[in-house]
Amino acid sequence: MNMIIFKRIFIFLFLIFAFSLVVLYYNETKDLIKSPYLAKFKNIMRNSENDFSEPSIELSEPLTEFSDQSTTFPDPSTTFKPPITSYKSSRLRSIEESWTYECNKNRCTRKFYNNNNNNEEKITLTSCSLTCGSTKLWPKPTKTDVKTSFKQFKLSDIQHKIVTNFSSVAELMDKSIKAFLNDLKQIISSSDGNVDNNSIDNTNAVIISIHVTESDATLLSMNTDECYNLSIAYTEKSINVKITAKSFFGARHGLETLQQLIWYDDYSESLKILTTVAIEDCPSFNYRGLMLDTSRHYFSTDTIKRIIAGMSHVKLNRFHWHLTDSQSFPFVSKKYPELAIYGAYSSKEVYTHDDILNVVEFAKIRGIQIIPEIDAPAHSGNGWQWGKEKGLGDLSLCINQQPWKAYCGEPSCGQMNPKNKNSFMILESLYEELLQLTNATDFFHMGGDEVNFDCWKQHFKNEDLNSLWCDFMTEAHRRMTKANNDNPIKYATIWNSDWLKIKCLPAQNFTLQVWLAQPSQIQQFIKANYNLILSHVDAWYLDCGFGSWRDTFGQGSCPPFKAWYTVYNYRPWGALRLTDDQRKQILGGEACMWTEQVNEDSIDVRIWPRAAAFAERLWSDPQSSVIPKETVNRFSIFHKRFQSLGLKSDALFPKYCEQNEEECI
Repeated sequence: MNMIIFKRIFIFLFLIFAFSLVVLYYNETKDLIKSPYLAKFKNIMRNSENDFSEPSIELSEPLTEFSDQSTTFPDPSTTFKPPITSYKSSRLRSIEESWTYECNKNRCTRKFYNNNNNNEEKITLTSCSLTCGSTKLWPKPTKTDVKTSFKQFKLSDIQHKIVTNFSSVAELMDKSIKAFLNDLKQIISSSDGNVDNNSIDNTNAVIISIHVTESDATLLSMNTDECYNLSIAYTEKSINVKITAKSFFGARHGLETLQQLIWYDDYSESLKILTTVAIEDCPSFNYRGLMLDTSRHYFSTDTIKRIIAGMSHVKLNRFHWHLTDSQSFPFVSKKYPELAIYGAYSSKEVYTHDDILNVVEFAKIRGIQIIPEIDAPAHSGNGWQWGKEKGLGDLSLCINQQPWKAYCGEPSCGQMNPKNKNSFMILESLYEELLQLTNATDFFHMGGDEVNFDCWKQHFKNEDLNSLWCDFMTEAHRRMTKANNDNPIKYATIWNSDWLKIKCLPAQNFTLQVWLAQPSQIQQFIKANYNLILSHVDAWYLDCGFGSWRDTFGQGSCPPFKAWYTVYNYRPWGALRLTDDQRKQILGGEACMWTEQVNEDSIDVRIWPRAAAFAERLWSDPQSSVIPKETVNRFSIFHKRFQSLGLKSDALFPKYCEQNEEECI
């Protein structure tokens, strides 16, 4: 009996205790339950059921058919899928609920937002930055007159018209506009906005008028005029955008600038655009390149297109594709498939004709030329070892020979046989295939550097090895001209090397990509009338500074790491004291990404944001030797936009510095 009474008392006390906990929990959380942000939080979590889902933007686009390949694939203007950016943590951080920003002396300052003050307008950092102080465009245009007035609109409010006499330009421009709209959809999606939201009141029609006046060219060349004018004006319920350019390429740059004048506001859940704008803009250099090595590591075409999309946002215009090297040969030649069979890392890590055509079309829509490189005579190992089996002799020498330190700069070794006519026959065929695939107009890269004479010396003991290199490059150039229907490639490019001291390669036939030379040597190249592309290892080699991956030290690790401001500040032509005519021999510059220590998991953050800093150097060429605060603020705002486009980029500085302009400078 006593036990029964005891159990009842225990149950009663437990119920009282449990009820007290419920009351306590309610008192602690009732304010949260009433919070206007809880619904948005729940919506974010509901849309994030799969933490690692890869967002893609659904667009119905026509298929582009390449009849000579008997293969179809989607229109490259809209098939780029942004990398994974929609983890729950990223979504929760995308709307900074605690903060609002105000413009104070042309600078945005962060303030704590009081939820209980209904009279206080909430302003995002992006809205504040784009309407406070100087214009936040990257790269910086030549001339700007931009006021801070803005209007809101919906994606469905955008209309466009293309005014040109050239049907091919109109067709390509239409694809670029689709890519532009796709970018805006990605910006909305990155903030968890609704792309199809038509419930917003008080929006305005946005009428984009694009005028291409002089050129029918749809392929980029060094003669292309890339200048443009952009104006935006507001009339009652209508925002009128006008882009005028001589060429498709200038008009496309104008469209890219327009995209940076538009932003998505998290709080109003609408797009906004600056409405009083006049911009005149031209690049300082016509060659603004980025090189990717796809031999040391293979990169998928999706990754390559993602890099090209990033290039287009900063107005870089030439993608130098270092296709092959001694480590691997991933290009599948239709005439000589043995090169990939013997040279690719695997049957999946290859580039077919269809792959290259798809990348070329994707780049073309974004105003970017693809420049392929088949490196020769050095850097030609794996992939070339099948010649004897087919009765063609040794196509390449020293392939994978040990000790490698004696025969090449890094493993694996391999150097083409300069005495085998079959080597040149295959090289000519490769040139022909790639010239056709990439629609080459005036550029092709031939390699040409780091020949190891100790390799050749084993086989040609009584030869003048300097002359052997000269003869090889001369014959390779002749074969390239033949492959191009006997039309010389105007800028057949080779890497500079010690062998140029021989002075056997005529400047009218060869352009030099200078990666390792002192100012005095650059002066000598210019006096010898060579055209130059500058890519100095001390500033524009983006792979440098991550330690040596081999047991010897040397140029391969090229310390130290080059931070974005080092890349930005490098201005080699400033110290050369060139005449106006000599300055024209510097075609531009190229940032290089060699991939000994880089793969698909790390490529984006190795390239960005440093290649964006490089892009402003080549487009705007600012004269100041000290980076102004305005530039740092502009770069920070662009960096945030770049990520909202679904592209991965390394951090510039702590996020506190992003939210508090100038406090970290």
